[in-house]
Amino acid sequence: MNGVSGALLMTLIAGAATGLGGALVLFKKKLSSNFLAGALGVSAGVMIFISLAELFPEAQNMILGTGVPHGKAMVLVAFFVGMGIITLIDFAVPEYENPHEASGLSLDAKTPAVGMLEHAGNESALKRLGIMSALAIAIHNFPEGIATFIGALNDPEMGAGITFAIAIHNIPEGISVAIPIYYATRSKGKALLYATLSGLSEPVGAAICYGITELFGVELTGGSPVFPLVLAAVAGIMIYISLDELLPTAEKYGKHHVAIAGVVAGMAVMGVSLLIV
Repeated sequence: MNGVSGALLMTLIAGAATGLGGALVLFKKKLSSNFLAGALGVSAGVMIFISLAELFPEAQNMILGTGVPHGKAMVLVAFFVGMGIITLIDFAVPEYENPHEASGLSLDAKTPAVGMLEHAGNESALKRLGIMSALAIAIHNFPEGIATFIGALNDPEMGAGITFAIAIHNIPEGISVAIPIYYATRSKGKALLYATLSGLSEPVGAAICYGITELFGVELTGGSPVFPLVLAAVAGIMIYISLDELLPTAEKYGKHHVAIAGVVAGMAVMGVSLLIV
């Protein structure tokens, strides 16, 4: 139970980072674009390294121990199924409400949609944009919560790395919710509340995942044939997040070389930490 509680806590910390993003843009005059680009790069490096150097190989080794026929092929399929799930969620979100469109790094720097609606004085549409962004992020964060939870259950040290990576990834998402809500209501408190709530679907996703596995008696441990497949799917989800969201967003916020340097640094830090542990 301690392992489960710790894994749930990690998903809560990762999800709460959307609130941090909202707070930063609401209460700090301007964020450093290169700093955020580098941080997002580090996040991508951590997630890519964990997925390809730890989760996927471990899933293949685990499936061999279960004696399941064609186990390695099943792990490979599960990896791409994970990518497919997160891709479908992305396609389900309308482009103009997509939280992965980079927002400005201060309240004066708005996305084109926010600027247009504010200029037209359409406060209800602005609020709707913020609420729909929050809803889109909540839907998108659901599988991320499951990924963090499963990773932390498998290895708490690895889970800490995933938590860090997802938390950094959630900061710009909190910004994208807070800005339109603020301009619709002129209330920093409401903007911060919506930004924070949008990330809480991560621990909800983790709790539902745990509840379903308990209900149907599915073991989320290394001895279960299901667990390696879940690990592989988590690896696929994390690779997709890194390539589709983190790296493009990092480049929008800062310079290309800053983002890539962050990726290398993230991989190096994660690699060294896993060697030490």
